[in-house]
Amino acid sequence: MANQADKKEASQTEMTGLKRLGLRVSNMINHPVAQIQRWVTIHRLDSDGDREWEEVIGLLAETDGIDMERNEDGSVTLRWEPIADEDRPFVVKDEQLLGAAPF
Repeated sequence: MANQADKKEASQTEMTGLKRLGLRVSNMINHPVAQIQRWVTIHRLDSDGDREWEEVIGLLAETDGIDMERNEDGSVTLRWEPIADEDRPFVVKDEQLLGAAPF
């Protein structure tokens, strides 16, 4: 019984190649240095499958506001413009403000 529970837990926590690649690309884009310079170069790793790589790169190519350049070495450089203050999403950090409206 313990063996089945261990297998079930391992399968639930295992990350797919697509999720792993998506997380890596997201972390690279959101890195403070990339946000300051407004560009990042993404290199394909040996562990990135063909299907996963093409799917993530395809999604990035379709994303508005991102210019993509395919480099000779197989990497991809993404460039973007800063978001205007009026276009930024509003984020509430004070949890008291998230409660019911007083009216």
